[in-house]
Amino acid sequence: MEAKHDSAEKHFVTRIGWLRASVLGANDGILSTTSIVIGVAAASTDRDTIILAALAGLIAGAMSMAAGEYVSVSSQADSENSDLKREQQELSEMPESELAELAEIYVSRGLDAELAHQVAIQLSKHNALEAHARDELGINEITSARPLQAALASFGSFIFGALLPLVVSILAPLAYMVYIQYVLSIIFLMLLGAIAAQTGGSYLKTAVLRIAFWGTAAMAITAVVGHLFGTSIA
Repeated sequence: MEAKHDSAEKHFVTRIGWLRASVLGANDGILSTTSIVIGVAAASTDRDTIILAALAGLIAGAMSMAAGEYVSVSSQADSENSDLKREQQELSEMPESELAELAEIYVSRGLDAELAHQVAIQLSKHNALEAHARDELGINEITSARPLQAALASFGSFIFGALLPLVVSILAPLAYMVYIQYVLSIIFLMLLGAIAAQTGGSYLKTAVLRIAFWGTAAMAITAVVGHLFGTSIA
């Protein structure tokens, strides 16, 4: 009996553009804002100061993440466009050489020389630039740079993550502010790591342990710095 082809087959790589930016933004929103709040709370017992620090961290962090993602991914897009223009020029000026180069790529991947040459001819007839972009340069529709998508994903996810320490700074008792911030942030970071692992198809335990370890390290360092700062002021 012939096996049925699943047209809805999952490929996690199709999510790489927005998933990376979203996970990075949410992680940074929780971790950096909580670290700021813990550092300030360790140095001050004034709630208004703590809330202001959380709010400032949320706004500045979201803008910084969005701008940073847009600039970095735009640089990637510029490099891709430059390579594509150069490749298009080479295809116009020396098509035979480019055809041979494409055939060599397929030979290196396991095809015999004659078949590789035929495949290169057929793909070049269909869309030569697309074939070279995909097989020579490693550029395709799924993984190509999308600056605006990355910036918006980072901006929104950072705000989402940073809302947690902001709300906690408003509601938590001052005497237990540092501890509550840490516990809730680690829980949410681990939950986010689990969701990201599930969405991206990676190993769940590794993702959760990694984010718990580095989250604890970051918040512990800022707490120590805040405590030392508060002590020196006192």
